[in-house]
Amino acid sequence: MIDFEKFEKQCDAQRKINLNYLDEFRRDLENAGLAEKTIRRHLSNTEFYINTYLLHDEVLPMKEGCRYEKLDDFIGWFFIRKCTWSTPATIKTTAASLKKFYKCMMDKGFVTEADYKEVTDTIRDFMDTWLDDCKCYNRTGHMSWE
Repeated sequence: MIDFEKFEKQCDAQRKINLNYLDEFRRDLENAGLAEKTIRRHLSNTEFYINTYLLHDEVLPMKEGCRYEKLDDFIGWFFIRKCTWSTPATIKTTAASLKKFYKCMMDKGFVTEADYKEVTDTIRDFMDTWLDDCKCYNRTGHMSWE
């Protein structure tokens, strides 16, 4: 039996840790001279991934989000099926946000270069499949492999 109250406390503690990562990311985006609207989009996409998806079934730290299994499940299944705003364009912008975020995390020493490479390789290797699956799901209500 899951102790929901304990789970929520663990999620709250992880969200506080994640807030520090998001603050670091915001500073990097601001220092890069990006427009406020662009910064908000990258932060929103990243916050959704680390504070909603990674805390959906269990409490996973930000670093676990580098794993190809997590990225593929998030973009290739969860995002397409559960997010009513998912389109091929939002998949691309979400993936770009996550690449920028994990690059920042690597630069700050929170994830390794190998972790960051796993992020970029996964996005490169799966993007076409995610886009095709999203188009199919938005058209038919089913993934191409279902």
